[in-house]
Amino acid sequence: MSISGRSAAAEVTASRASAPPHAPLLDYYATPQEHSGFVRDLFNRTARSYDGINTVFALGSGRWYRRRALRRGGLRPGARYLDVAIGTGLVAREAAAILGDTSGMIGLDLSEGMMAVARQSLPISMVQARAEELPFADASFDFISMGYALRHVDDLGRLFAQQRRVLRPGGRLLLLEIAPPASRMGQRLVKAYLGSVVPLLSRLAGSGSDTLMRYYWDTIEGCVPPRDILWHLQQAGLSDIHCDIDIGIMRAYSAQRPLS
Repeated sequence: MSISGRSAAAEVTASRASAPPHAPLLDYYATPQEHSGFVRDLFNRTARSYDGINTVFALGSGRWYRRRALRRGGLRPGARYLDVAIGTGLVAREAAAILGDTSGMIGLDLSEGMMAVARQSLPISMVQARAEELPFADASFDFISMGYALRHVDDLGRLFAQQRRVLRPGGRLLLLEIAPPASRMGQRLVKAYLGSVVPLLSRLAGSGSDTLMRYYWDTIEGCVPPRDILWHLQQAGLSDIHCDIDIGIMRAYSAQRPLS
């Protein structure tokens, strides 16, 4: 299934165009200003166990889905590639398999702990920075990916503007995310699994990641709807905007920086 950014944008009013991806989650941090620091600390503390928890979370489907999404998004050998919020390298490793040569790859993350894990399997350049403050020259990359991290930034508008800036004209953007299912029954099932079962398994495994997975679900449940994300992409000056949907909850947003 695919949603057109052009048609979806018409449904979004100015009152819905708020920059934060979700309202402040005060069970985890006291003020919106503390959000970024909380996210960095949370991922630093859980970096070593993140890949194992992700395998449980994704039911073993993660690798093939990420690689397929990258190919569908337009990643080709020879591209200058940036992975924003690289984490432990789950998306970047699949990109490396497609690119072959990793010399044109760069990873960026706020969490030094997550990048330390990524470096164990990815011999690429990595930069510690916020996703909304990309420290690169204009038109530096042919392809940018960002996997499951939109919910952890402070400002969607600024994020997409920065991503457009560092893309070359004609360059492609791929954003992987999760959204609650449309049906109430589907929402209950996903909430039970992500909000209760996965945190419980994390706690039993002694990974210390139960807080991470509870926070993960709360950001999914509270995130702005996909049509708002499409609207922000369009407002940032990107074109050819789409959202592909798999198994009701997986979202792959794709966009392009116009040639002129």
